[in-house]
Formats: sequence, C-alpha cells, structure tokens
Amino acid sequence: MQLHTHEWGAGDRIAVLIHGIMSDHRTWHRVGPALADRGYRVIGVDLRGHGRSPRGDYGPELFADDLVDTLPTDVEVVVGHSLGGLALALAVERLRPRRAVYCDPAWSLAGVGQAVDPAVFVTFKTADQARVRAFNPGWDDADVDVELATLADWDTGTALALSGGHLRDRTPARPMVPSLVQIAGRGFLFTEEAAKELASRGFTVRTVAGAGHTIHRDDLPGFLAGLEGWI
Repeated sequence: MQLHTHEWGAGDRIAVLIHGIMSDHRTWHRVGPALADRGYRVIGVDLRGHGRSPRGDYGPELFADDLVDTLPTDVEVVVGHSLGGLALALAVERLRPRRAVYCDPAWSLAGVGQAVDPAVFVTFKTADQARVRAFNPGWDDADVDVELATLADWDTGTALALSGGHLRDRTPARPMVPSLVQIAGRGFLFTEEAAKELASRGFTVRTVAGAGHTIHRDDLPGFLAGLEGWI
C-alpha cells in the first residue's frame, strides 16, 4: 500500500517519522520543522487506517510492508513512536536506515506483559477536548487540536487488529542497524528491568524523565535532547 506522506524541509539528509496508534503525521508538527532546521528533508507517513492513508486489513506485518512500499531506503535516520516503533522494527532490515530510533515502542517485552490491550483505545475515538486534556495535562492547545483531528481520521480497526489473540511479544532479538530506544519516564510500556534487557541485546537505551508515552508532545526539548548523537 502506498501511504500518504507529508514533508518538511529540503535538506540533503533524509529523516523519516512514523507515528503511533490513533495519530498520523500531524503528531510531528513541531518535530518535523525542528529536524528541517537541522538540515533534514523530513518525511512523515500516515500508517494505513490513519490520516489520509487508505483503509484495508490491519496487522503489524502489513504496517511494516507499507513502509517498505512507500519509503526510500538507506535514509539517514528513521524515528518510530509506539505502533510506529513496532512497524519500524519489522521493516528496518528492508529499509536499511543508517540509524533507527524507537520512541517508547509497542513491543511488549517477554516477562513484562502487555500493559494495555490496544482495544481500549477504541473508546478514545469519540474523546472530546476535556478528555484529551485530562490524559495529557502538559499539552498545549495546538497538540490538543491535533489529537482531536487525528482521532476523527482514525480507523479503530487498527487497534482491534492488535488486541486479544493478536497480542505477541515482538521485541527484536537484536538491533539490525545502530538503534536507540527512547523510553518515557512516566510511560507504561517499559520497566527498569526491561530497559536493562534491551541494553543487553545491543540497543542504546535512554529515558526521558518526566515524559509520558508520547514523549515528543509531553517534552519536546527532552525528546530532542535525548536524540543527541542520533540526529
């Protein structure tokens, strides 16, 4: 499937941004310009079932295949958040970026368990401004508005295809390219033990203290500082 993409900047180096579930390229509305200012041509994708991309069957492998069908190979860096981090891990060997950054990826480490069944996200489809603010008290008005807009364009079938019997531990055994895992200090996907396990597998692991699961929206300066040496 050819995915909808949005670009910022026109630098010689290419950076790719892959959003999480319920979102689309608009979640990167501050990150894209920040990377463009650093000399990147930035490509943000909408995963299938999100934003302006087509609808269809859903599943981790399909999300990954779409990235391979849509994106250029051998780019400078690819950043994947949550579901985007899961899809990136399944596509990275074929995409062959020079570096991969996984932001609080939805991998579900063995022994830690799945903290949240993605089916619960279906209830957010009709969230209003008050509910979005309640879950994300640190967001500014622009991010709240973006969240409401992306929810309106999101197909809840993407969450159902990841839930129940589809839940699996998809943590990579090792990084296929130099890889950073950025963990949310107030997130729900990784324990301290899980972070140590990732490090033992060869990943560089950094925690953004105080940030929730959507690190780049909770603490943009912390998110960018955590990417030092990787962008």
